[in-house]
Amino acid sequence: MPKQRKKGDLPTKDCVQCGRPFTWRKKWEKVWEEVKYCSERCRREAKRDRN
Repeated sequence: MPKQRKKGDLPTKDCVQCGRPFTWRKKWEKVWEEVKYCSERCRREAKRDRN
């Protein structure tokens, strides 16, 4: 069984919409380099702001 990481050891990024830091999630494992937004709400607001 693989060792589990502590939450403090996980990588973080800053959201391009709100600027808040967010932590890596298992569901982003394969696309972490492409993740820009901390939430669906920020993604929608960024899309709305572009138009």
